[in-house]
Amino acid sequence: MEEHELLRSWQELVKQNTGPLYKGIVQALALSVQQGVLREGDRLPTQRLIASSLGTNLTTVTRAFREAHQIGLIDATVGRGTFVRIGATTGQWQTSRASIVDMTMNLPPVPSLPSLTTLIQTDFQSLLKSQSINSLMSYRVTGGTHDERYQGAKWIEPLIGSRRPDDIVVTPGAQTALAATISILTSPGDIILTEKMTYPGLRTVANQLGILLVGVEGDENGFLPSALEDACQTYRPKAIYCTPTLQNPTTVTLPLSRRQSLMRIAHNAGIYVIEDDPYSLLLDNPIPALSSLERKRVIYIATLAKVLSPGLRTAYVALPNAEIHQRFVAAVRAFSLTNAGLLSALTLKWMQSGQAAKILAAIKHELRLRQSIARTILGDRPGMDPNGPHIWLHLPPWWNSSDFVAYAHHRGLALVPSSVFAVSGPSPANVRLSLGSISNISDLEKAMKDIVTLLHYKRGESFVPVV
Repeated sequence: MEEHELLRSWQELVKQNTGPLYKGIVQALALSVQQGVLREGDRLPTQRLIASSLGTNLTTVTRAFREAHQIGLIDATVGRGTFVRIGATTGQWQTSRASIVDMTMNLPPVPSLPSLTTLIQTDFQSLLKSQSINSLMSYRVTGGTHDERYQGAKWIEPLIGSRRPDDIVVTPGAQTALAATISILTSPGDIILTEKMTYPGLRTVANQLGILLVGVEGDENGFLPSALEDACQTYRPKAIYCTPTLQNPTTVTLPLSRRQSLMRIAHNAGIYVIEDDPYSLLLDNPIPALSSLERKRVIYIATLAKVLSPGLRTAYVALPNAEIHQRFVAAVRAFSLTNAGLLSALTLKWMQSGQAAKILAAIKHELRLRQSIARTILGDRPGMDPNGPHIWLHLPPWWNSSDFVAYAHHRGLALVPSSVFAVSGPSPANVRLSLGSISNISDLEKAMKDIVTLLHYKRGESFVPVV
């Protein structure tokens, strides 16, 4: 149907609507899709043309388009326009579940044994008996007490080797540590090299501080040494950022030879490496961390968020020298002042009692069970690691990432598209599935079976790719 014919039909439908005008526009759009007047992939008239034809303002049309997007009728691409979303013409959209199974957050599963609820209740009562409430609820020492830093050094010792407590800083989460690190290594306009698909929190910090990220080519073993070396020579970066183990989102783990190459390149370029290592403790025999290969060139960040709980708000940072240590602590103080006393006390108690190690073991067991279930249902695919908290799912050729995520949402599944992680270049046809955030195994099994169904759903032949 020509644009003027479509809009003339909308004029009649909008006139018949007794509710708000923007609702009438949504209803007219929905009816056009339902009747087949508009098909999957069809481009809609511009919002200005619609506003002019219906005798309304641009704000009303924009509101209508926003609602139409939320209910799965349309999708928009900057520079190309607005299109009828794939699946909008099928009955499956109307029968989607109201509840959402959220697989967007890389959370460790909450173990049934030991019971975290019981542990937290019991240990908080114990803390309140052994320490004054004023001490627990007051400001803490920036960077952690000696005991907290000592336990932090012991916790990460299997990964980076023996360190003195004075070499460790305790921060309220890895994001604070990452922001503090980048703030002391760079100035606005500087460049950091990273994987082409990288942790979204890095992108957030870089945008906030005015830092440019450059994605470096890699393969199934991580950074390509030749590409990394060329990038160092071309861009003169201030640092290299990477997650060497179970990379988020690709699940790649750099073998020892690649780690040695990376450190050699960083050494020759005279730059620091920011090693973000949230997952290594999920492995029984982790590969030596970059920090263990050349500790004087690496700022090492290990959060408890992925191996115990994000609710503890604790990360351990190993710093390469006294000057960096002093500047880093000052940056942490500026960003967050200090850790939360009550959570710090609970974390320390778990470390000292060995309870943290028991929780870690339970989480490792649960993640491996979940990975096994996912592998049984989805099949053995690239982007799956038996120890990891997530899957980097490659899509069949008839799907792109954003459309698959949108369609999955209307089928009751919340996933993460590849665009969230992309530093440069086109986003690949992948989505990230986080296995730990689903509360129980039966829901996980159902979600995996639903994903198999979604993977096999093919859009209509009339569909025109819009992303």
